[in-house]
Amino acid sequence: MTVAVETGTWQLDPAASTVGLRHKTFWGLVAVKGAFATVAGSGEVGPDGSATGTVTLDAASLDTGHTKRDTHLRSADFLDTDNHPEITFAVRGADRLDGDQARIAGQLTVRGVSRPLSVTARLSDATADALTLETEFSVDRDQFGMGWNQLGMMRGLTAVTARLRFTRVQA
Repeated sequence: MTVAVETGTWQLDPAASTVGLRHKTFWGLVAVKGAFATVAGSGEVGPDGSATGTVTLDAASLDTGHTKRDTHLRSADFLDTDNHPEITFAVRGADRLDGDQARIAGQLTVRGVSRPLSVTARLSDATADALTLETEFSVDRDQFGMGWNQLGMMRGLTAVTARLRFTRVQA
């Protein structure tokens, strides 16, 4: 199935969007899961099919269900939310792949460190006025200055899952 995406300006619907993470800790025995309560974004699809935009997360809105752990994740050991309140993904372009897939290229900024990131997303529930993008990808937290790893308990990559619902606000 190939879904057409209409040109125009698109606004992220925060009530219908989720961004979560999962990281194995305690030497890979326990998976810590969390979600960002505050997500915002917008984008534009040009007549030539080009796509640009930004998704922004309130870093302090990360909730893992454990207050002490959340406080630590917001500290300078990890997200350093006092100095870097937002996590952003600035979309520089998107290419349609087979079926309902798209490769989205951009720049991920965490803790003031920006790195290029390309993800494959699935386009679902697309109409002329709304669409949903779903993706899962991995991030190496060390690349963003989050190397804290007491007793080697936190190894490996952090998995990020996102389900982002956009509505078209202008043709």
